[in-house]
Amino acid sequence: MTYTDPDDGRREGFVEDRINYFERMLADNPDNPTGLLALANEYQKVGREEDEAAVLQRYLAVQADDEGNAYARLGNVLSNLGRKDEARTVYETGISQSERHGHSGMADDLRLALIQLNE
Repeated sequence: MTYTDPDDGRREGFVEDRINYFERMLADNPDNPTGLLALANEYQKVGREEDEAAVLQRYLAVQADDEGNAYARLGNVLSNLGRKDEARTVYETGISQSERHGHSGMADDLRLALIQLNE
């Protein structure tokens, strides 16, 4: 017997409502880092990878001192989109940022992603 979530249809509409909410928020304050990450999360949920990548790039433009997580996310999305050279550059920057902030585990994760990208 398979289970069907009765909220599946409503959840999709809910995510679209959240996307609209964050897009409106960012129209008023386009450099809001919290809003940018929230919008990227919502785009990820519905598989809008091009939009997710664009928003993560905007986030990193205003939050260049990110400690590594956004670089990892952006590198993964770019890799999924086949934009390997861009992903490589993002991973390399993320490694430097992670190390600078003392996050050796994140730096190792990014190194592994870089190795896998080159395979």
